[in-house]
Amino acid sequence: MTAAFKRALVVTAHPDDVDFGAAGTVASLVAGGTAVTYCVVTSGDAGGFDPAVPRSEIPRIRQEEQRAAGAVVGVTDLRFLGYIDGELTVTHELRRDLSRVIRQVRPELMIIQSPERNWARIPASHPDHLATGEASMYAIYPDARNQFAHVSLFNDEALEAWTVPEVWVMAAPDPDFFVDVTDFFDHKINALKAHVSQTAHHEDLAGFIRGWLTASAAAAGFPEGRLAEAFKRVLIP
Repeated sequence: MTAAFKRALVVTAHPDDVDFGAAGTVASLVAGGTAVTYCVVTSGDAGGFDPAVPRSEIPRIRQEEQRAAGAVVGVTDLRFLGYIDGELTVTHELRRDLSRVIRQVRPELMIIQSPERNWARIPASHPDHLATGEASMYAIYPDARNQFAHVSLFNDEALEAWTVPEVWVMAAPDPDFFVDVTDFFDHKINALKAHVSQTAHHEDLAGFIRGWLTASAAAAGFPEGRLAEAFKRVLIP
């Protein structure tokens, strides 16, 4: 399945979101020959745990961390939209900016955050995640495929409409699609460790993530010892 796409686009609210949710899957996609692009809506300027670090430095630090994490799984095309961390809402401007990236990348697959709150995983349902997921779905359908939506994208930037046929939703309340990432577990952990400002305080990051992926693999019915990342798979006609 992960070898079936030429181009994929991952849209997240913050640096590190993709690595918690889908870094193993991304590594699998890249290994299968898919060109993957990251679009990060904010630069994570409200994140970080070290009070000694000037807040003005956080966006630069977190962008650098995400670039380093991307390199671990083979992603070098990263785009930061520069919205304010903690203040995301589903605006016309955000929909337009996401539609722009979709039309530029022309992905056959998108991986996005869930616009639905997952009561079993509240940290995954951060308000910025929900807003990014909802805006992403609006950009996928109907905006990016409609030549007459966000007309400046075509009139001023010559960006043709693009239809995204398949979407995998991270942290959805009812996942129904699972990717075996056992062979890419180390990639995922090393990508997460690249986010030093966010993960350095975890005493057993690998153990925590392994338990999470083990549960997903069991839910998928995979053999004992396998690891999986879970998604809601959406096919769009």
